[in-house]
Amino acid sequence: MENEICTITLTGDQSEQYTFYSDNTIKKIDNTDNLKPLIEWLSPKQINKHNKDRIIRSCPEDVKEIVMQILDYP
Repeated sequence: MENEICTITLTGDQSEQYTFYSDNTIKKIDNTDNLKPLIEWLSPKQINKHNKDRIIRSCPEDVKEIVMQILDYP
């Protein structure tokens, strides 16, 4: 794992947090259970288009291009 680029939190029925790293890895934390959150390491193909859209909309401008490349967004 390399340097952290940014962390994006998506809210809704469940809170999901995506952290992007400079080695193109993506960590997802699912906070359905605050006592023991579920942590997963994902590939871009494991993130649906709807969530990719939401992530890009929430992404800080200074790292948006990098995150789009990691997600293979359009």
